[in-house]
Amino acid sequence: MDAARELFIHQGIEAVTMRAVAQRVGYTATSLYLYFSDKEALIRAVVDADVLKLAQSLKSTFEIRDPLQRFLQFGQHYIEFALKYPNHYRMMFMTPHPPLAPELSSIERHNPEQDAYAQLIEVVTSAWQAGIFRPTLTDPVLIAQTVWSAMHGLCALHINMCDDAWINWRPVESRMQAMVNMCTYGFLKAPTHE
Repeated sequence: MDAARELFIHQGIEAVTMRAVAQRVGYTATSLYLYFSDKEALIRAVVDADVLKLAQSLKSTFEIRDPLQRFLQFGQHYIEFALKYPNHYRMMFMTPHPPLAPELSSIERHNPEQDAYAQLIEVVTSAWQAGIFRPTLTDPVLIAQTVWSAMHGLCALHINMCDDAWINWRPVESRMQAMVNMCTYGFLKAPTHE
């Protein structure tokens, strides 16, 4: 699966053939068919493994009782995962691949134990239900997708361009904190003054 991921990321989907993967790992192409029915099944297995790894790395945020702190920590852990595992992140979210039908996935859709997107929806929904967002924000799924877009932008730029000398990047930690603050305080309702 690691060999398929590397081929996929660096050479595109066309490079991922059973023969090329087998050659990289020292097996025959025929032997790979004992584990995967075809190329799509192999790619699906790689993406599923990466999504599960992401979901497992985010599970600790559910131990945080305060909905605002859980929301903040979830974003931070998501970004930390992407920067620690850039190839996994690229495979999941930055490289075009055939759509993966939910019924063919080994990940149980909407199960927060396995599905990182379901975790995000749950974290944002619990914060929304706790009333921490502006009253005009009535769709927790829209909030979640907007926050995800912001987190993804930071991750994708860092992964693809962190060594680009053209841009005088500020430290990733500073950019992460600024992005979290922007999202959080842009969505939070104004504090009431007594």
